[in-house]
Parts: sequence; C-alpha cells; structure tokens
Amino acid sequence: MKTRAIQILDRVGVPYTVREFQEEEFGAGEAAEKLGLPLAQVFKTLVVRGDRTGVILACLPGDTTLSLKALARASGNKQVELVETDDILRLTGYVRGGVSPLGGKRVYPVYVDRSCLERPLVSVSAGMRGLQLLLAPGDLLRATRGILAPLADPIGAGGPPQRRRRDG
Repeated sequence: MKTRAIQILDRVGVPYTVREFQEEEFGAGEAAEKLGLPLAQVFKTLVVRGDRTGVILACLPGDTTLSLKALARASGNKQVELVETDDILRLTGYVRGGVSPLGGKRVYPVYVDRSCLERPLVSVSAGMRGLQLLLAPGDLLRATRGILAPLADPIGAGGPPQRRRRDG
C-alpha cells in the first residue's frame, strides 16, 4: 500500500524500506519488538500545539519522553502541550499509533530529536498502524524539512510522564 508518506518519499527520491507488522498496542515499543529493532531506533511522532506557532510535530526515539520545555525553546513557543487524542485525526489525517512525520493532511513544522544522527537508519510510521519506514536520518530530515533539536529526555527523567494515549 502506498500511503501519503510513501508517495512523498517516492516523489523526492528518498530510498526507504517498508516494514509491516500486526499491531495491537499502537506504540513504538510494540513496533520495535515486532520488527526486531532497538527501541531507540524507532521514532514516534507526537502532535503538539505551541502557544505561538500552533500545531507542530515532534519526532523522537521510542525509548525517550518528549521534553516540552526543550520543544518550546526550539520552536519559539513559550509553552507547548500534546494535543488531545481526539484531535489527532482531525489535525493530521492520521490515527493515533499511525502518525507519520510525512504526508499529513496539512504541512506542519517537524522537529526531530538530534539523536537520530547517531543511527544509520531510523524507523518512523508510514502513516498507518503496523506500517513503518526505515530510512537514513538525513533523508528523513530532507523529506520532512525537519529541524534538528534536543527534544528527548530518558523515560523517567525530569518532568511529568507522557501519557501513552497521545503517542503517534
């Protein structure tokens, strides 16, 4: 199946591999386990709203939590907050667990955690649950026009825990 995310990669000439799995829990942990990848290589895409910029996407490793302060700083906002689960489909055209940093129904700024550069390949959602794209970090940044920033805190470090229901 050619999702909008895959169509964009084809259009800009980015090499990628599609990996499919039977999803049950809609999270990066499940994707990593079922695809045999380290959790740090599977990037989740979170939908966030800034007080100045409006909706933005944050792409970070599955073994981390989003630092709202770091994202606010990087994006020029005073405050950012995760959008409600009920708003994800309306804003992006994607369902929770299948949010891709590519091919949403509107183009939003994409902030990618700088740790992506530590890996030869990263995995992101292809735009539907159970479908992942493996691609080089530089290609992800090019295709999304992504902005590198330090966004991630180790799970359990600083700040309130992320609520799982908002993971993309």
